[in-house]
Amino acid sequence: MAEHDEQERTEQPSEKRLREAREKGDVPRSRDLSGALVTIAGVAALMAAGPRAWSHAQRIYRLGLDYDRAALFAGGLPAHALGAAAREALLLFAPVALATMLAALGAPLLLGGWSFSAEALRPKPERLDPVAGLGRMLSLRGAVELGKSLLKLLFLGAALVLLLWHASAAMLATGRGAVGAGIAASLALLGRAALLFGALLALLGGIDALYQKFDHARRQRMTKQELRDESKETDGNPELKGRIRQVQFQLARRRMMQELPKADVVVTNPTHFAVALRYDDGRMRAPRVIAKGVDELALQIRRVAAEHRIPQVEAPPLARALYATTEIDREVPAALYVAVAQVLAYVYQLRQAAGQGAEPPVPPSPQVDPDLLGPYKE
Repeated sequence: MAEHDEQERTEQPSEKRLREAREKGDVPRSRDLSGALVTIAGVAALMAAGPRAWSHAQRIYRLGLDYDRAALFAGGLPAHALGAAAREALLLFAPVALATMLAALGAPLLLGGWSFSAEALRPKPERLDPVAGLGRMLSLRGAVELGKSLLKLLFLGAALVLLLWHASAAMLATGRGAVGAGIAASLALLGRAALLFGALLALLGGIDALYQKFDHARRQRMTKQELRDESKETDGNPELKGRIRQVQFQLARRRMMQELPKADVVVTNPTHFAVALRYDDGRMRAPRVIAKGVDELALQIRRVAAEHRIPQVEAPPLARALYATTEIDREVPAALYVAVAQVLAYVYQLRQAAGQGAEPPVPPSPQVDPDLLGPYKE
């Protein structure tokens, strides 16, 4: 069942999935890489402070042997010796401790970054289940970790054995020389062995870091169904969103038809487009579009305009340009001011002629820049 589920996880993880995993403390980590950096930093700090560390070590050694008869019978010798030895030990190991601490803090930045998760600190009783623990040990990941540990042991052990075998003659020769020279040679060999150990561990850590990154990405992969479910949770159900858009459109259309009787003129195509304009020179800087529609909605706008005796002017280019450039309850663009002004002037003249019983004026034929027609040039 687990293998079948693993085969279905073919999709790359989403940002939400990775963020949730990070909040749970699930980030790629390589203990080998962190151990290698800490080892190299500690050995490098100790070797860099070699002469100074040697002098501190000598002082610690002398504190247990070098004292006079008066100090011996004074009574405070043990406390004085222990305090002095502690200070020397602190000075001896402070550079190493500082270097290893910085390495331990900096190692996570190379893979996954710093991550603090309170959830990772919560006790998990299921971890105490022996059956589940045995299952983890016998899982593919447990087998991989066991194989890595064995290979690492063999690799590092073989390398250190080769180093000691190569230096065996020099080590045997130290017994025939001076004590100081023998100690120095032994410490130098120990330093080289530690550096070799750290370098090899760094090599293994780099390989392990790549594997951990790959394994983390593999474990975070998602199924197609999980992606769909997450999309619904994040963006909402598509069916529900479509229903909401439909209701919003119906409400907007209802408000538009309620505002339509306030229009001064309806500019038509004459059959496909209808745009209702309103202008109040005391409250508006420019005419506004209060309703617009195409095909069936345009027919409805023309029908309502006829019921309320709102003038309708046939100006196909202007109607298409207004529909393409201006949203409802927005002012017409400056590029259409002249054309709209011609239509409004015609409406005012038409009303004046009707009030006086005179002949109606000639309808205008406003010119419009073809670039303003957008997708409605034809």
